[in-house]
Amino acid sequence: MDVGEVSLKLILSVDALTPPLSGIGRYTWELTNRLAARPEIARLRYFRNGHWVDDPASLLATAAGFRPKRQRNYPNWVTRMYWEHTCRGNVFHSPNYFLPPYADKGVVTVHDLSVFKFPETHPVERVKQFEGLFRQTLDVARYLITDSEVTRREVIEFFSWPADRITAVHLGVSPTFMPRPVNELTEPLQRYGLNPGQYVLCVSTIEPRKRIDSLIEAYSRLSNQIRARYPLVLVGGKGWQSDHLHALIATGQREGWLRYLGFVDEADLPLVYSGAYVFVYPSIYEGFGLPVAEALASGVPVITSNRSTLPEVSAGAAMLIDPDDIEHFSEALKAAIFDLSWREQAIKIGLAVASVYNWDTCIEKTVQVYSKL
Repeated sequence: MDVGEVSLKLILSVDALTPPLSGIGRYTWELTNRLAARPEIARLRYFRNGHWVDDPASLLATAAGFRPKRQRNYPNWVTRMYWEHTCRGNVFHSPNYFLPPYADKGVVTVHDLSVFKFPETHPVERVKQFEGLFRQTLDVARYLITDSEVTRREVIEFFSWPADRITAVHLGVSPTFMPRPVNELTEPLQRYGLNPGQYVLCVSTIEPRKRIDSLIEAYSRLSNQIRARYPLVLVGGKGWQSDHLHALIATGQREGWLRYLGFVDEADLPLVYSGAYVFVYPSIYEGFGLPVAEALASGVPVITSNRSTLPEVSAGAAMLIDPDDIEHFSEALKAAIFDLSWREQAIKIGLAVASVYNWDTCIEKTVQVYSKL
């Protein structure tokens, strides 16, 4: 059947739309904005924790997030019957791991299996949530989407999931991530105390599997002159199990060669990317690795881990390192700063690789998945 001939009724879960947007929140927002314009979708409704949402943008209007309208309390069996009847015949897509038990034609996006593969790097409450609810989701789901082929193969193997009911759909990169001239960057970067082309950047939640500790240790081994000229800049939320990491960050800040900016305003983040001299992402496990794709699109040379999905996403454009080999990691940082020939090639190849990561393609392939149901 031609996808263009399909007339779909879609319910999209928007529980991840909470400011500030996480990677899953960004993915959900792009789906929210773009699916409504698809001619194959006859009706689109937005769902959040047992409530309809009329305007998903309102969820991002304030830090308070979503406050559902007051409604009468019905017995659980009445509520269950309502949702079973309402969802019947609709494709129900959850972009954030979990489906309600009444999803009739359930599609769920599985971004990664870090909770199962690296449970020690997550809060205990999250691990318990996944151990119960995610397996229930798999019982309900008719089809799965992953962000990468690596994650697709992991899900098939880990859960014995049928290969013909799971599709890898790469994420997109916003067109706001692009190379920019210095004169466009100077003033906005000054607000963060940064100068274009004079810092090394890492954008990541501060948590154990991101190997921020390895990055700090490798960077500390560079000469004082290099670190003074190109300070290390970290952007991202505090994360979990991160007290030790923040102690390392505080030491680097006191010594004057490390800056921790925390969350950066969404409008400014592409500028911070574009102004970087090198981008580093040493995570040992990802479902996709969107920061790598964003850095490539920004025309910045990239160093990233040789683990998980990161070689797939960087597709030959990045310098790959073992984040646990600190000595080699430190040498790679030095090479990325001073090897002008490699930098030129890395920028050129990176822009070509990043050009295939666009949200229109992501949405097109997602709608193709809906049509299978």
